[in-house]
Amino acid sequence: MNDEELRQAARTLDSYNQQLENISRQIRLLQASRDETVRASRTLEALADAKEGDEVLIPIGASSFVTVKVTDKKTAVVGIGNKISVDKEYSDAKDFMDRNSAEISDAIQKSVAAMQEIQQYTEDLAAAVQDEYRKRRMQQQGVPSQ
Repeated sequence: MNDEELRQAARTLDSYNQQLENISRQIRLLQASRDETVRASRTLEALADAKEGDEVLIPIGASSFVTVKVTDKKTAVVGIGNKISVDKEYSDAKDFMDRNSAEISDAIQKSVAAMQEIQQYTEDLAAAVQDEYRKRRMQQQGVPSQ
């Protein structure tokens, strides 16, 4: 490996590490989104099972809940993307949330696979760079290479 190839390998390692950091951040955001979607689905399920007049705890975020009385209205306002919300029956809203959760889980799996692939490239390249540095250090010390 000549000096330019070594410099290029170091730049590539930096690039791989940045990609790993970005994918890791993306996975955390996707996991948070999936968790929120699962909570919404469970809340919709609880509301669908409740009868008019029942009191139920509704999560409002940050591990906090409010008690509400169930009415005869069985619809929820659901965000469907691009800042657009629509009324959906509880069962339709729950199905929508479940589909979203499945799509997010799929995106997480794909991101994890991409991260593992880049990690393998990073490990292989780092080993080659370290080996080259070791060889050069040995040459500088006058130790014959093996």
